[in-house]
Amino acid sequence: MRAARLIKMVLLLQSRPSMTAAELARELEVSERTITRDALALSEAGVPVYADRGRAGGYRLIGGYRTRLTGLARSEAEALFLSGVPGALREMGLDDAASAARLKVSAALVPSLRDAPVAAAQRFHLDAPGWYQEPETPELLPAIAEAVWDDRLVSVRYRRDDTEVERELAPYGLVLKAGVWYLCARAGESFRVYRVDRFTAVALGDDRYVRDEDFDLPGFWEERAAEFARSILRAEAVVRLTEAGARGLRYVTDRAAAQEALEAAGPPDAEGRVTVTLPVESEEVAYGQLLQLGPEAEVLAPASLRALFARAADRMCRLYGSGQR
Repeated sequence: MRAARLIKMVLLLQSRPSMTAAELARELEVSERTITRDALALSEAGVPVYADRGRAGGYRLIGGYRTRLTGLARSEAEALFLSGVPGALREMGLDDAASAARLKVSAALVPSLRDAPVAAAQRFHLDAPGWYQEPETPELLPAIAEAVWDDRLVSVRYRRDDTEVERELAPYGLVLKAGVWYLCARAGESFRVYRVDRFTAVALGDDRYVRDEDFDLPGFWEERAAEFARSILRAEAVVRLTEAGARGLRYVTDRAAAQEALEAAGPPDAEGRVTVTLPVESEEVAYGQLLQLGPEAEVLAPASLRALFARAADRMCRLYGSGQR
């Protein structure tokens, strides 16, 4: 642990002109007294660490010293490719590896380029979770992430409705979708998707599995996500849309379903409205979605859904039609 900290300290000093004890302590998550002891240990080991005294003082490397300890470990190299998703790294327990990797890359850069990582971080940031929700990190995510990195078989218990099932899985990959973590794993001979927050127990085995080299995680996820989106659209609604309603349909319902419905629609009627047959999850869901279009959408069928809109229109009329203020 101390050896890794000393290396990280040298890399920090190599990537910056100087750092105060407080700055080093904050970066290395130790006390300033520990920083003093570490600087002395480095000096005794032949690393030319110099301490400037006074208010503007700090630690620096002298004589143009550069360490050659900049080779990336495998875990650091893998974490580096995820460094644009800091929240995901933190949740999977990889933030230390990513930090070390970034330091090594910065130390290897020529001085004129050492501000590049900071410049990029100040200009681009990925915030994966959706709006209006507080993402929760699944407790078992780090263990699952470890199994994914090491290609290790796992024994799991998984919550399905009101029951728990046990499975032996070969965990192939993790996907973060709108703040929710999913595991893509091989169960027997087939690949399946599991929500990580539904795992109640995960035990890493000693055995490793042989990965199918043809498995493509992005392609697999895209295919399964499309299948899932289609599978939940079990009902239909016939809707008459104004031009504005047609433009807004994809923003309130499933985008692919809306696009297909609009492409299959006939020409506009005398009032410029088009009639579409829209796949929907249920009447209740369709009611909440299409209500957002207001007078730009008229539900024609099924009759029960049209009745829901008629009652909503009647209530709205009573609220706004009396002229009361």
